[in-house]
Amino acid sequence: MSGSIENRGKGSWRLTVSLGVGAEGKYIRKRKTVKAKNKTAAKDLLAEFKTELRSGEYIDPTKIKFGQFVDEWRTKYAEHNLSSKTLEMYNYLLNGHILPAFKNKRLDSFLPMTITDYLQGLAKVRHDGKEGGLSTSTTQKHYNVLSSIFKFAKKNHLIKNDPVENAEKPIVRYKKSDVYTTDEIIQLYELLKHEPIERSLIIKLALDTGMRRGEILALTWDKVDFDDKTIHVQHSLSYTRKKGYEVKGTKTEYRRFVSVAGYLMKELKDYHHIKKKQKFQADELWDGGDNFFVFCGWDKKAGTFGKPFSPDGTSQWWDRFLNRTGFKRITFHDLRHSSATHLINQGVHPKVIAERLGHKDIKITMNTYGHYIKEADEKAANINDDIFGNIK
Repeated sequence: MSGSIENRGKGSWRLTVSLGVGAEGKYIRKRKTVKAKNKTAAKDLLAEFKTELRSGEYIDPTKIKFGQFVDEWRTKYAEHNLSSKTLEMYNYLLNGHILPAFKNKRLDSFLPMTITDYLQGLAKVRHDGKEGGLSTSTTQKHYNVLSSIFKFAKKNHLIKNDPVENAEKPIVRYKKSDVYTTDEIIQLYELLKHEPIERSLIIKLALDTGMRRGEILALTWDKVDFDDKTIHVQHSLSYTRKKGYEVKGTKTEYRRFVSVAGYLMKELKDYHHIKKKQKFQADELWDGGDNFFVFCGWDKKAGTFGKPFSPDGTSQWWDRFLNRTGFKRITFHDLRHSSATHLINQGVHPKVIAERLGHKDIKITMNTYGHYIKEADEKAANINDDIFGNIK
């Protein structure tokens, strides 16, 4: 198996490997264009290319279908670089929507317009056979999946251009119906007076701090500073059938300190006394290890105490609560958005809101809540108009 390299300029090299003569008397050659800093590095890549061809691992970019490459992406990238929860969600979107649409399409035949048409179509026609369109936030998740797959394909030189890079990126917009107003939050707090304290505190923390569900459930008592009235948001809890409970870094790996309202910190302190007493009573049945989770309880099957509340179970309780009370329905995650919009309406600076939410870049905050910020800005202008408009 002979091979050669050709300098194509600007760090690009074309590798050619001869596989001999085929049945029809024609020479069989396989070519691959790679990036290398010099000839020596290109020779190393040629050796790897030969190994791929010998072992049958080489994938011809002109023949591979999207569905085939997704399998490669899963085993060679996703399973090693994505969290279990993210991979579970990505697989759900792939199996239910993306693969039915593109499974047999050649990987190198995708254009930016292909991706744009698909994403815009999700708002009108779903690919899982169900009625109605998907929300802008869910459409963005589809964009993220496709972006991850095609970035990996480009990195491995299976495609020259990433079609997702130049596709129209979905803009996530939250409607007024997706969040609670200040008056609705007050009404909700009245209803929560009649609920178990731990459930009430979870909802209040989401609304007061803007913490994500996983961040609230991963919270341990050593991260709660009662004197300084702050919470150190450092971890997030997830659960998958394959790996069970996992406590990892936050979604953006951005650790932050969040100030908590005095009334809520007092409720947390009272709740802390209850949990310490429960832990003492559990004695040898304690199953929390070194982690004393703020929201932990009894495992009825195992007869132990200390495991964190289930993420899915928390969202299910929220759904049952809304069904039982008839209160305005929004998702648990929308409590986080309600927290942000409430602060915007109170005139809090977007930079402060970004810090509380754990956004790495204020642009994320501006893009997500831009229309609310614009409304708040217009209200401020109207106030000034009322005050100073009649001065002549």
